[in-house]
Amino acid sequence: MAEQSQEGELLLDVRVAESSWIHKFYLNQEKKILGTFSSVLFLIAWELVGNTFQLINPMFMSAPSLIWKAGYQMFASGEIWNDLYVSGVEFLWGYLLSVFVAIPFGIAVGWYKKMAYIFDPFINAMNATPRVALLPLVIIWLGIGIPSKIGIIFLGAVIPVLVNTRDGVKTTPANLLSAARSFGASEWQVFRTVVLPSTVPFFLTGMRLGVGRALVGVLVGELYAATAGIGFMITVAGATFQTDKVFVGILIFALSGMMSMELLSAVERRFDKWRPKVGAQQ
Repeated sequence: MAEQSQEGELLLDVRVAESSWIHKFYLNQEKKILGTFSSVLFLIAWELVGNTFQLINPMFMSAPSLIWKAGYQMFASGEIWNDLYVSGVEFLWGYLLSVFVAIPFGIAVGWYKKMAYIFDPFINAMNATPRVALLPLVIIWLGIGIPSKIGIIFLGAVIPVLVNTRDGVKTTPANLLSAARSFGASEWQVFRTVVLPSTVPFFLTGMRLGVGRALVGVLVGELYAATAGIGFMITVAGATFQTDKVFVGILIFALSGMMSMELLSAVERRFDKWRPKVGAQQ
């Protein structure tokens, strides 16, 4: 009886250890597990409604299997590669140009008070204005080719990066600035060792926000006036009721935005410890 009791206790301990390991694994991966489960459940429900039982007219709604089939055919035939190339070139040029302009200009506006007095009204006005409303003017100025798309992407992405960079400079803790100056640091040394490091997390946040604005610029620019691109493909597919192709284009935009923002979020987390803490200002 004593041996059976000891064996039962050992089995109980093993089960507790196993359950504890499973519980820890779940807690560590809870976000991924719940996200995957909800996504799979949504796709199954969508497939049943859109394809298996066809509760909605296929002309107005597709299904995951049909979208996958359409996407495979488009990539296999090569018809989508030129659209991807055009949209990719527009996005990269417009986004990179916005970053290269916004970061130094935002730092200058945040660092020099007179520049802030001059440019803040224009920056705030542009921040409050939907950049899509400027698209007709951009097309008049730059034509209907790739330059106009780059222009609208630039206008969409430059403001979030600029505003975050400017505010990052302005929120540099005053006690750190005073401490650096009290030790005889020059303005350039103060800027390089105090202001710039504390600004890095802010303009990384602006870059992450700018990705979404840039993708909106790609889509809107190609919807309005274009002869190629993923947005143009969506327009043509929608006009001809090719719902599967419309969803393929939407998924390309969604996946591009998710991957870009995840990459920038990882970089942002790497530098988040450089962000000034509230307690440091007191």
